[in-house]
Amino acid sequence: MAKKKEPKNKKSVSNEEFNLYQVAMGQFEKAAALMKLNPVVHTILSQPKNEIIVNFPVKMDDGSFKLFKGYRIQHNNALGPYKGGIRFHPEVALDEVKALAAWMTWKCALVNIPFGGAKGGIKFRPWEHSQDEMMRITRRFTFALGNNIGPEFDIPAPDVGTNEQIMVWMMDTYISLRNASDAHASKHIVTGKSLSSGGSLGRKKATGQGVFYMIDQWAKDNKLDLSKSTFSVQGYGNVGSNAAMILSKTGAKLVAVQDHKGCIYNKDGINAVKLAEYVKNNGSVDGFSGAKKFGKNDFWKTKVDIIIPAALENQITPEVANMIDAKLIAEGANGPTSKEGEDILLKKGITVLPDILANSGGVIVSYFEWVQNKKSEHWDLEEVDFKLKKLILRAYEKTRDTVKEYKTDWRTGAYIVAIRRLEKIYLERGIFP
Repeated sequence: MAKKKEPKNKKSVSNEEFNLYQVAMGQFEKAAALMKLNPVVHTILSQPKNEIIVNFPVKMDDGSFKLFKGYRIQHNNALGPYKGGIRFHPEVALDEVKALAAWMTWKCALVNIPFGGAKGGIKFRPWEHSQDEMMRITRRFTFALGNNIGPEFDIPAPDVGTNEQIMVWMMDTYISLRNASDAHASKHIVTGKSLSSGGSLGRKKATGQGVFYMIDQWAKDNKLDLSKSTFSVQGYGNVGSNAAMILSKTGAKLVAVQDHKGCIYNKDGINAVKLAEYVKNNGSVDGFSGAKKFGKNDFWKTKVDIIIPAALENQITPEVANMIDAKLIAEGANGPTSKEGEDILLKKGITVLPDILANSGGVIVSYFEWVQNKKSEHWDLEEVDFKLKKLILRAYEKTRDTVKEYKTDWRTGAYIVAIRRLEKIYLERGIFP
């Protein structure tokens, strides 16, 4: 079987140069200081509860064996079971996964769903492996995790380099290792599954849908007419493409897109739907006939009302932030803006809707999928979208009020809302023993 194509998103900065966990903890410390977080709770939340590292052998198609390193970080479960994605990428590392797990804790607390934060991954190059090898790697990783995951304890989901097929393999492996009588009751071991295997309608577009809801509400609050607005998107995978297609329906004009292979521009507007079809078939925006090619710096320098970074972390560095001319940054990716980059954006009067708020639609609909599996229900798309909008707008409004109360930025406001909920739980329950 042919090997897979190179991934749609590559990291541009190595972990040796950029420590994502330090970034995440810096954001936490800023909010904790402003809200005067209880010292005991501060100590508890400053590190994950569990750090699981597994090394496991997998048989390759040619009969040889390779050893793989996998991670599962469980940051906090005060609100409910651990929840978080599985990432397949060659730069997966402990501190990266710790940061992503912490962000999941804040994200779930912010939108007030009964999940805690977790994240996992395997350090390897998935595009170099056949479908059969991917299946064996996934199943062996699931087996290696063993009882460290479970439908009422820790629920994985897709992330960079994984998809609904990976989730179905994880589910099937987990179920196969349990008693036959428990098989149906364990379908909610993972979310982000295919519809035929228990997935939810609306899950694929959920993150992009949530990004749109945030942009739409911010635009209303700030009297920005989306029908007369322009926007650009970095990364045109699942999140970026869905956000662009939904936002385009308002009349907003997509004028620039960047991904790992190139940048395209059309001042008259890029057809978001046709571009999504092109990327699906070609793996990149490069070569799309509905726009002209231009440079990476030109992408960031393009004046627009809204920018949606939907690729990977550490994309908006100080150098990039100095180029940006926009009103709003809506973070579709996790950690796309560096601290120094954000400081520059804020000084320029550019609002940043943070990842834990803007891209929370994915975990919200994952929660819906989990509930549907537990209850053996199947909700229609209208119900999923309605419930998603209700929860994410409630989080937006709570964050907006907190921003005003503390006279701070949106990221810090969102952190305060999330941490306050966790603080209240710990102060009520006490610390065992």
